[in-house]
Amino acid sequence: MNSKQRLNITNGDIAAGTMSEAGVEGKIIAWRDVLHEGPVDSSLSLEELSKQRARFIAGNNWDDFAHISGDFRERDRVIRQLDYFDEVVLWFEDDLYDQLQLIQLLDFFSRGPAKAKKLSVIVVDGYIPPLSVAELKQLEATRPRVTAQQLELAQRAWKAFGSTDPSAIETLLNESTAALPYLARALTRHLEEFPSTVNGLSRSEREALTAIREGHATPVAAFLEVARKQESIFLGDLVFYSYLERLSGKENALLTLKDGSPVIAPSSSVSRDFVESELVLTPLGREVLAGKKDWQLINSKSRWLGGVEIVPGKDGWRWDPKERRLAHPSLAKPTRKPKAKTQREKPAVRNTRKKRTIPENRKARPRARKKK
Repeated sequence: MNSKQRLNITNGDIAAGTMSEAGVEGKIIAWRDVLHEGPVDSSLSLEELSKQRARFIAGNNWDDFAHISGDFRERDRVIRQLDYFDEVVLWFEDDLYDQLQLIQLLDFFSRGPAKAKKLSVIVVDGYIPPLSVAELKQLEATRPRVTAQQLELAQRAWKAFGSTDPSAIETLLNESTAALPYLARALTRHLEEFPSTVNGLSRSEREALTAIREGHATPVAAFLEVARKQESIFLGDLVFYSYLERLSGKENALLTLKDGSPVIAPSSSVSRDFVESELVLTPLGREVLAGKKDWQLINSKSRWLGGVEIVPGKDGWRWDPKERRLAHPSLAKPTRKPKAKTQREKPAVRNTRKKRTIPENRKARPRARKKK
């Protein structure tokens, strides 16, 4: 009799709870990391990267360091002790948050002792929590084995994401990514977070300022409006509120509270007073949004996107929204435009539910502790 069990890994705690309640067989753990925000050095070991990520998350007050580092240590311990499991099943969704976790895990399982473990993958086009018990059991029963092509693509994607040179991502996007059908869209959304050549704003920053200008004037209203515009929602509320704080401040603020005071993002507990406070654009904010001034020449705060540190100034990597490609002052001409997909490639296993609305509490936490 086989005493080993299956290990299921998914994005966050609500998805894990949904799977548990549906009777998905085996141990279920949540990965939790908000990899699209902050430094990610893909050359580090799993444990060293977890330390880097825990320091970043705690430094932004999205979680207590002892708590998040403990969560990551336990998570990492489980996937290092695979002798207890006869199969590992990865359960993820189609958005940027999930796709980055997926390629990190596929990269891990493509190397060392983990490479020998039976590995399956389920990618849902939509959300895991709203699925019925019958739908989850069907996905479980028909889960496909991970292919060599998926592992190889994930290796290259994870290396590119954690590289100091983001043009490695564009190189990848100019090749076939059919083995991981949602990866190209997710990585393109990642590149859109680089400062725009038009005004120095990331896509999320531009959409936040636009939402406030159009009357979505509270933090929660602006968050929901920005989420509505996403092809696939990936952003948690606390991370979004940190964007509002970055655009505010005592000097050169693009937005403030109605009384003129700077926006201060909440920590892991969001108060009603904050989410219902009124935001206004400053005259400078309107100028930057209109492309009359460049935020990167005014802003004094750095930001990490994967392996790239975005520092203020004119010399860094930019995203050209018109050409839809990266640009850099040192290049004779912009990097090649990622090839267009003639049609959306279908995953081996998918849920046909499309993202029409934002499920209640879908983004109630930063995705470092994803209550999804």
